[in-house]
Amino acid sequence: MLLRLDHIGIAVQSVNDALGFFETALGMKLDHIALEEGGRTAVAFLPIGDAEVELVEPKDTDSGLAKFLAKRGEGIHHLCFEVDDIHAMLAQLKAHGAQLIDETPRVNASGMQYAFIHPKSAHGALIELYQKPNQP
Repeated sequence: MLLRLDHIGIAVQSVNDALGFFETALGMKLDHIALEEGGRTAVAFLPIGDAEVELVEPKDTDSGLAKFLAKRGEGIHHLCFEVDDIHAMLAQLKAHGAQLIDETPRVNASGMQYAFIHPKSAHGALIELYQKPNQP
């Protein structure tokens, strides 16, 4: 089951350059910057209410994010929803014919499981599902 909108991921060429706008012009507060996906991306985490804006910069020129930026430029990359059971949600999506990028979840440095749904199945939107480590 979907629990909430966790974050909106924004693809940027440079986290440091983008922070100038998000911190100064919008007044958002940077929580931290982390290397994710085994160092393939740098992510700036900017909490807002019960969710976050994540500024995502590719660190690997062959990554999907780098290809996204080359093709589409900077902008909204994905929406992420927190789920209570990522395995059950992926099974449900597959049963409904959704095209999954990840049929089994990946695990990030914080122990959170995540998986992506192909934009072809979500009317052009890249959707990420996220499950916190303290859940089944």
